[in-house]
This record gives sequence, structure tokens and C-alpha cells, in this order.
Amino acid sequence: MRINNKPITISNSVIRNSNYQNKNFSNILKEIENNNKVKFSKHAKERIESRKIDFNKEEINKIENALHKAKQKGIKDSLILMNKKAVIANVASKTIITVASENDLTDNIFTNIDGAVII
Repeated sequence: MRINNKPITISNSVIRNSNYQNKNFSNILKEIENNNKVKFSKHAKERIESRKIDFNKEEINKIENALHKAKQKGIKDSLILMNKKAVIANVASKTIITVASENDLTDNIFTNIDGAVII
């Protein structure tokens, strides 16, 4: 076969990623999901800075676990209460939307959530 009078060569070789060569699809998917860490929205970053809220690695891991549990229950937008802090997160994208400290929780109403996880 020719295009513009140039021969076309056909290759039957397959490019493989050696990291995934001997793994089944569900294991690959789990690995990809595990690499998908919690993200903070611009708004959440601003709230963390303005409200002087700190999260350590252990708390981030707890938030990740809470998001996993929320996903299993079909929750889309979750309130996560932890260590006198409140986190609103989009479960599917693992994105923290906003955060509040103990001082901000008094007389506060949380809207646009469909579930809560208390850890």
C-alpha cells in the first residue's frame, strides 16, 4: 500500500508498560486510585491560611479514609468532622472545598452536602 507514492509499513509490535505487564485490571485500577491523593481547592487553601488551620499527615490520611468510606456509601459531597475541624469535600474528585476550625463551627449551617463522616 502507498500514500503519496511512499510505502506504508505495518508494525504488529505492542508497546507495554512494564509496571503493569503482570497485573490484572482491578489491581491496576486500585493502584491508580491509591495514587489519587486529596486535593485542596483554591478556596480551601485560602481558608486554611486565613483561619490558621493546620493538617498533619495523619489527619490527611484520615480525611482520605473518610472520603473512601463516603464514596462506598454513595455520598457526593461530604461534611467531615475531625479533631474540632470541619471539612467539606467533593468525594468523587477527592477535593477539599472548604475548612473550618472549632471557632467557626458555632452557629454554623452546612448546606449542599448529602452525607457526613465523623472521625
